[in-house]
Amino acid sequence: MIRIGLLGLLIFWTFLLIRPFVPILTWSAVLAVAFRPVFAWLTERLGDRPYVASAVLTVVTLGVVIGPAAWLGLSAVEGLKDIAGQIGSGDLVLQAAPEQIRNWPLIGPQLYDLWNQAYTNIRAVLRDVLPYLKPIAGMMLSFAGDTGVGMLQFLLSVLVAGFLHPYGAQLVAALRAFLTRIVPDQSEHFLELAGATIRAVSQGVIGVAIIQALLAGIGFKLAAISSAGLLAVIVLLLSIVQIGAAIVLLPVVIWIWMDKDVTTALLLTAYLVVVGLLDNVLKPLVMGRGLGTPTLVILVGVIGGTLAHGIIGLFIGPIILSVAWELAAAWVRIDRVAPVPPDEVWVAEAKTTVIHH
Repeated sequence: MIRIGLLGLLIFWTFLLIRPFVPILTWSAVLAVAFRPVFAWLTERLGDRPYVASAVLTVVTLGVVIGPAAWLGLSAVEGLKDIAGQIGSGDLVLQAAPEQIRNWPLIGPQLYDLWNQAYTNIRAVLRDVLPYLKPIAGMMLSFAGDTGVGMLQFLLSVLVAGFLHPYGAQLVAALRAFLTRIVPDQSEHFLELAGATIRAVSQGVIGVAIIQALLAGIGFKLAAISSAGLLAVIVLLLSIVQIGAAIVLLPVVIWIWMDKDVTTALLLTAYLVVVGLLDNVLKPLVMGRGLGTPTLVILVGVIGGTLAHGIIGLFIGPIILSVAWELAAAWVRIDRVAPVPPDEVWVAEAKTTVIHH
């Protein structure tokens, strides 16, 4: 009991020390696993120089994080602060139906009347509801305030992942040895399943969602939409939870046709349609047979990860929960088809023989 108590104390104390760094270390490990094929390819092209390949991959990843991702995050923060300020002051602004909608053929007058009715009803509802939404405004401001910490965590994660790339084989061997102590018969299977799930979710779900959100944000910015960053973040969330970006893109396209000339509207519409269909093209390429994890598990991972670890939890939450789901499902399947031990088979045969005689 003394030995177990000391061991438990050591584990608990160790966890207390590394707890602030758990999101960073987890995201670094995810990046290392997700970029492992790219790192191997780059190492081969650079003449089997893993440290040079790791440096190049780290610089490119930092460029993406510092450039487009930082712009997207800062723009989203401004949008959140603006909406939170309107909710706090009780002056949430809504857009009335533009007059030019009336001139649209076939559906113009009906759409104009429907828009105006919805606008009037929603304004009446908001006047009564806004006082109760003020706590939500505080939460939005708090989330926006944590964005700087989240961006710093992203940068540190990319740097740590850069150090992990050259030592991937040693880390995999250590993890295999650790799993052998826990599940000796299935350690290799569980290790391969965890790696495949991490790559599938990080590349096919998180990666595609980030690309789609960045491209959508560029389109929103070109359309001169004031809340371009916030809308891009909404596209990111919808793409991660497998709902799709059409819920955001369709109203934006309608607004573009109301606000822009025909040539500009046509070009922006074509661009946003391509962005909306991007996940249908990229996901089969990077995920192969597809993702077996239920959408509800990913959704819970997104919400729980964000509540637990902020912005960085938005990405590591669905990955960790998907890995846990796949491993648990594999464990259950193994238990169902587990062979009967030889001694039990002998006892069963003996009982059958006695009953027969």
